[in-house]
Amino acid sequence: MDLHLSSAEPSAGEREAIDTEFALLAPSAAVRTADDRPTRSKHAGHALRSERHLLLPLLHAVHDAEGWLSEGALNHVARVLGVPPAEVYGVATFYAMFSVEPRAPRVVHVCDDVACGPYGGEEIISELEGRLDPERACVVRSPCLGLCERAPAVLQQRAGEPDLSQAPATPDDVLGAATAPYDGTGEQAEAADRVFADATVSAPQAGTGQHLRLLRRVGVVDPSSLDDYRAQGGYAALRRAIDLGPSRVITELKDSSLMGRGGAAFPTGVKWEGVAQAPERPHHMVCNADESEPGTFKDRVLMEGDPFGLIEAMTIGGYVTGATTGHIYIRGEYPLATRRLQDAIAAARSRGYLGDDVMGEGFAFDIELRRGAGAYICGEETALLQSLEGYRGEPRNKPPFPAQVGLFGKPTAINNVETLYNVLEVLSIGGQAFAEVGGGRSTGSKLFCVAGAVGTPGVYEVDFGTTLRELLDLAGGTRGELRTILLGGAAGGFVMPADLDVPLTMEGTRDIGATLGSGVVLVFDSGADLTGTLRRIAAFFRDESCGQCVPCRVGTVRQEEALARLERNAPIGSRETELALLDDLARVMRDSSICGLGQTAPSAVMSAIDLGLIAAPRRGAPETNGHGGDR
Repeated sequence: MDLHLSSAEPSAGEREAIDTEFALLAPSAAVRTADDRPTRSKHAGHALRSERHLLLPLLHAVHDAEGWLSEGALNHVARVLGVPPAEVYGVATFYAMFSVEPRAPRVVHVCDDVACGPYGGEEIISELEGRLDPERACVVRSPCLGLCERAPAVLQQRAGEPDLSQAPATPDDVLGAATAPYDGTGEQAEAADRVFADATVSAPQAGTGQHLRLLRRVGVVDPSSLDDYRAQGGYAALRRAIDLGPSRVITELKDSSLMGRGGAAFPTGVKWEGVAQAPERPHHMVCNADESEPGTFKDRVLMEGDPFGLIEAMTIGGYVTGATTGHIYIRGEYPLATRRLQDAIAAARSRGYLGDDVMGEGFAFDIELRRGAGAYICGEETALLQSLEGYRGEPRNKPPFPAQVGLFGKPTAINNVETLYNVLEVLSIGGQAFAEVGGGRSTGSKLFCVAGAVGTPGVYEVDFGTTLRELLDLAGGTRGELRTILLGGAAGGFVMPADLDVPLTMEGTRDIGATLGSGVVLVFDSGADLTGTLRRIAAFFRDESCGQCVPCRVGTVRQEEALARLERNAPIGSRETELALLDDLARVMRDSSICGLGQTAPSAVMSAIDLGLIAAPRRGAPETNGHGGDR
């Protein structure tokens, strides 16, 4: 196949980064010549293009080394993988963390989203602008970085150096890290890791003696030690799964009524059974660790504090579904979680907990860790699969569903991080005992990301059925006069102070017209700028739309424009006209968008309008009882 490459060639550093990564990930495919360049002599045509799934890792490798993706580097990636350069460029420009233009070797991403902007993010941006040498560092506004409990948050991308998270960040700390010379040891990143090692900041319940299930090892276990993990009960769940056998494990999951914790609430046992019984092989196990919903950080806390738990749960999933390979797709903005999972996978593999004969029990399972690169849409399961396969992260039409036609067209089980940790609990206490916690379709415990105007932000674990008031009390109560709470994230909705006694279950929140979504509980006091917050949410969805379908691509832009006009008090015609436009846009996006991003992009906006948080209720809107639901 003629790739029609341009004349641009990679630099020596770019070539080395790409070739080294390719040889590491596909050693049997990397045929070498005298000048150490991959050749297609034995690996041409379809066989060469079968390595396309390595496209994202190769782009990461060269971008990590050089700080941007030159035309020559993209040409070399295209040559190595046999992928047309236009498609390589299309993938590279899809992700916000990649740049195809030269830029400073250090890029300071400052979160200006709903949890960080009002709590110091804007101050950091204004302080840094004009104080950074553009040849060495630049500042970029960023959506949520998943560090909401430590607001304000900053992520520094640094060419040839480890990425660095800073939270809570100050202008001076950020400036110092952005300008300090690199000594080649990564001490700054290690120092940041040590700061984040204080799990009580992110999980305030850690070490308090409270009865915890999902968080029981966070802050207790050494996340770098497999032996410590085993001493804390690690791998007992996998041993029990092997003793029970795949079919009995599925029975336990069904008895538990464990529903997916990623927002869709699909029964986990049913999903695993569908993949296990699918006749086509091979099967795949995928963990969706790309949480990017503004205000969400629970999965990050689990992966940073208890990484071996995710490895064990994935291994159980592989054993039950018949998958021999698992893929963890982790958010690109999570450098610490990435490092800890990489170390945990290597340790588990070296000790026989991953590989060709797991624990000597005669089944094979191994895990590949893949980094995203800044695309919220890849949290949608089929967009995630597209990204893993080396394509732009654009959702597929469903059906068929991934359990039938998933990764590489094969049956695939995709689960959220929190869901997988719940599997460990099901196997520890049994499906029936798990189902007795909570009730109805909401069984077990749930993690909530509490942030904003509360005494102690962080991840909290409570049993389903706990009231919103009890959760806020657990988080130290509210600061200032409570105005409203964004429940479920940017794709969720607002609830009012009158709703504090709602039981936090799928059924309870549905009764008041709300949703649990990704577990976000973002608290706003009476001084909050809610119109500005809604415009920021709308801008987030505008930026994160993949653009594949018109209702979402155009609707998110028009929604943000209307809110910006309302924020400036400069409506076209009148406020009522703008609200009618927002209502029309919401109905079109909900009814005709391909995936959940477009369908839920107007949810928070419409919720706020219906509750009178930014304007009078919409004309023709149903009368409400003050709880956001119909009378």
